[in-house]
Amino acid sequence: MLKFIAIFFGGGLGAYMRYLTGLLCSKTCVHFPLGTLCVNITGSFIMGFGFLLFLEKVNVPNELKLFLTVGFCGGLTTFSTFSLDIWNMFFEGEFLKAALYILLSIALSLGALFAGVTVAKQF
Repeated sequence: MLKFIAIFFGGGLGAYMRYLTGLLCSKTCVHFPLGTLCVNITGSFIMGFGFLLFLEKVNVPNELKLFLTVGFCGGLTTFSTFSLDIWNMFFEGEFLKAALYILLSIALSLGALFAGVTVAKQF
């Protein structure tokens, strides 16, 4: 149960930070999604740092790992998990699989977004 609570609070904090970052960046950069770019880069850095730190350097409770990675980074951005998945594929030498994952993720996500907009226009 503690794992779920850690993810819940981490996710809420990450989502709130994403919202605040978006507000701040929208005031300084109107014509570019700087807030999204900033949270994606920050979340990916935190995910990479935490992944290696928790794997090789520091022994911390699993709930803290979940709070930071699944919760906070997941609430801040799912791009951090996407980046870690790709890094793991590259690390394991699965270059074609990584390339396919990148291509499918971007193409299908954009396609789904356009499909969602198209369907919503029908209402």
